[in-house]
Amino acid sequence: MQQNYQVEMAMVRKFGKPKFFLTFTCNPSWSEILNCMEGVQRPDIIICVLNMKLKELLEDICKHGIFGIVLEYNYVIEFQKRGLPHAHILLTLDSESKIRTKDDIDKFVSAELPDPCTELRLFQIVTKCMVHGPMWNYRVSRKGLPDFKIKYLENKDR
Repeated sequence: MQQNYQVEMAMVRKFGKPKFFLTFTCNPSWSEILNCMEGVQRPDIIICVLNMKLKELLEDICKHGIFGIVLEYNYVIEFQKRGLPHAHILLTLDSESKIRTKDDIDKFVSAELPDPCTELRLFQIVTKCMVHGPMWNYRVSRKGLPDFKIKYLENKDR
């Protein structure tokens, strides 16, 4: 572990500080996992599938440049308490790809739920996999987004 830290610090000295910190989490509902499980927990299959998907993600990031030109990357795979692995990825970009303005950030980061009227499947995926907390009992406002203020006030009155 200390050696990995020293290697990464040498990369920071050479290329600069990483600009992206990504977390890539294993999804137990991936078809590659479900097709092989047969009701038995198989950590070997889970980590194999995660490694395949992680390799594809890193190829999209590094070879296809979805965030820009990557000078250096590093990742570590950890296991959650419930046993599912996830990867933490650091990316260092070249000077042309670095984030400088809020518009640069908006190209890559969205904190909005997709519109369930026009993008129902994406809305279902995001609310199932990306939203943490008690989202099971919310109303949808006119814009198709959860009306958290109403939900909060209703729960507060109880």
